[in-house]
Amino acid sequence: MYRKPALPVVRLLAAAAAVLLLSGCDKIPGLGPDPRIAQREEEAKAIGGACRHALRGLEDCYTLNPKSGKAAIFAGWKEMDSYMRENKLEGTPSVLGKAEKPAREKPPRTEDIETEPRDSDSGRSRS
Repeated sequence: MYRKPALPVVRLLAAAAAVLLLSGCDKIPGLGPDPRIAQREEEAKAIGGACRHALRGLEDCYTLNPKSGKAAIFAGWKEMDSYMRENKLEGTPSVLGKAEKPAREKPPRTEDIETEPRDSDSGRSRS
């Protein structure tokens, strides 16, 4: 005689099959990394690589890009450094420099400013 399997065994087999089928999926919503975080990290790596190519030091790169992650900037800088060494490339000096402020004119001193015309009689009373 044929006997039906117990209900808990069927549920267990269905759950195991579902887990096996879903384990190969990479696109399960909500389980992957946030694409915005990955994009920020890649951008920080690109910034680090650009800093290395521009012959900038890491500290300068960190200072110029305070919102980017330091670890990702370092990874990009290091990756570009090894690439440049392997291919014997020279960096390009950065044209970005400190902007010189135009010289401000000194304001005139208060003694030099005339608000009323001076008369020789202005100090005397006319009564």
